[in-house]
Amino acid sequence: MKISVLGCGRWGSFLAWYLSRLNHKVISWGPETSAAYRILKETGKNEYVVLDEKIRLTCDLSEAVNSSDVIVISISSQGLRGFMREINRFPVSGKTFVLCMKGLENGTGKRLTEILTESGISPEKIAVWVGPGHIQSFVAEIPSCMVIDSENEQLKHELVDNCKSELIRFYYGSDLLGTEIGAAAKNVMGIAAGVLDVVAPPLKGPLMTRGAREVARLIKALGGNELSAYGLAHLGDYETTLFSAYSHNRMYGEMLAKGQRFEKLAEGVATSAALKLLGGQCGVELPITDAVYSVCYGSGNDQDRCKTEIEKLFSRSTKAEWY
Repeated sequence: MKISVLGCGRWGSFLAWYLSRLNHKVISWGPETSAAYRILKETGKNEYVVLDEKIRLTCDLSEAVNSSDVIVISISSQGLRGFMREINRFPVSGKTFVLCMKGLENGTGKRLTEILTESGISPEKIAVWVGPGHIQSFVAEIPSCMVIDSENEQLKHELVDNCKSELIRFYYGSDLLGTEIGAAAKNVMGIAAGVLDVVAPPLKGPLMTRGAREVARLIKALGGNELSAYGLAHLGDYETTLFSAYSHNRMYGEMLAKGQRFEKLAEGVATSAALKLLGGQCGVELPITDAVYSVCYGSGNDQDRCKTEIEKLFSRSTKAEWY
């Protein structure tokens, strides 16, 4: 397969590295102005991977889009809509788009596949690739399981068959909506976990169960299968997000609870606002999400705000576990 990976940051550079290992013809694109691209261009590597010489590294978006039939996108989810306007300057009819990113659009609550559809891409040509896994583990040859989902069953199977290896065991997703919501919400729970690491570490167990249940209720209200919350995209990704030192979202929450600032991208911040919006539209209670939103966007002392939000969660009225 000819594959162009758009985005050469942490995950994008891994995807180019991984797909090249499978003997696909890979182009790795990044904007010329980005530090991530310049480092790869000058050294052929970054802090995570060493790019094979077979990989074509370019800052020419026209070349990247026109040269491949499969377009893998790995950028910040909040930049996707604007990025699609750039991509649509080139002929994309018939091309397959694979979203390797987790998030929801802040301000609209739109899923990332919905943004692509609204940008003129047929749903039959769109897939998502999500699930647990950190680059640091993969490059150390530690395997994991992930999921590819799409409304197009044939596309789903083709992608899995062409991307599976001894390093990543793929599963076929069966609920695109639930897969996307679950993957995005996992980052919100990661921020909550980071806060708990500082304020109340024993509560990470309850966070795992109540967080997954909260997300399941939202998926069901949106028309998806609530069991998706307990699959690889959400609950299956908890270890790499709630407990790993590599997780940006967990680290964001930890540093916030310490009164410090995390300077790297933490997708869960914007996603908490999008999930809060969806919860309000559907009439679904999302207490943990609401707490994370307040922690991320509230005013005043960060440390005090973290403690206050946990106290508010414990002051909620008693409910049946599976309400």
